[in-house]
Amino acid sequence: MKYKKTLSLLAIIITAVACSTNPFTGKKTLALVPNSQILPMAFQQYDQFLNEHKVVKGTADAQMIQKVGQKIARASERYLTANGYSGYLKNYRWEYNLVQDDAVNAWCMPGGKIVFYTGILPVTQNEAGVAAVMGHEVAHALANHGQQRMSAGQLQQLGAVAGNLALSKNPENQQLFNQYYGVGTQVGVLLPFSRSNETEADKIGLTLMAIAGYDPSVAADLWMRMQQQGGGAPPEILSTHPSNDTRIRNIQSWAAGAKAEARKYGVTSFKK
Repeated sequence: MKYKKTLSLLAIIITAVACSTNPFTGKKTLALVPNSQILPMAFQQYDQFLNEHKVVKGTADAQMIQKVGQKIARASERYLTANGYSGYLKNYRWEYNLVQDDAVNAWCMPGGKIVFYTGILPVTQNEAGVAAVMGHEVAHALANHGQQRMSAGQLQQLGAVAGNLALSKNPENQQLFNQYYGVGTQVGVLLPFSRSNETEADKIGLTLMAIAGYDPSVAADLWMRMQQQGGGAPPEILSTHPSNDTRIRNIQSWAAGAKAEARKYGVTSFKK
């Protein structure tokens, strides 16, 4: 019981003090692992990834990735500065690379390290489609979603330790706890948490692409094409991502608001 109380108190203290503020929502988010540790690790992993993969240089597609990335980065800076977060990106080291790979994927590491795979370009189709993906991926980094996932994972581990210590004198109950705890926290906590991050990145990404001068309604068309790629997807409740139908509906409902936000920055035309 003493161990249980100690771990519970520790969890409360950690959660209370180890927080950061999401600059887009103003909400406090978990930050058990500081960015001072995350960013150097991310930069090192990014360089290693580039060394192990074929980076496409000098082509029109590679130049497009660079161009769109720079515009999204400038849009991020404009938004953050205007909303009282000047200097938020001071430790970012923006980099945009196109990698030869058939995977339909793109990602942004903490600190602004971005990769697009050539396999996603037929789906994005054009510059605005790339901006839709770029805005979403950059939004993950800006909102510190990687940091939040790492923190949630640590709390899950702490809960497992606390449960096992509390039930250490009852092996049968301890076994049942271990049997159900992992599944319960995954389906009931971590997966919904991941889906909420994805939804948040969708919404932030629309604002960023609109401020960068791209039509946010293009993002809904992009997800319709993603849906047409086929392949079985698990039910939304068992997935890390919202379903394509959910994303499309959300984006369609948010697009006008993203344009309205962009007009505050003097953006009056939006490239499709």
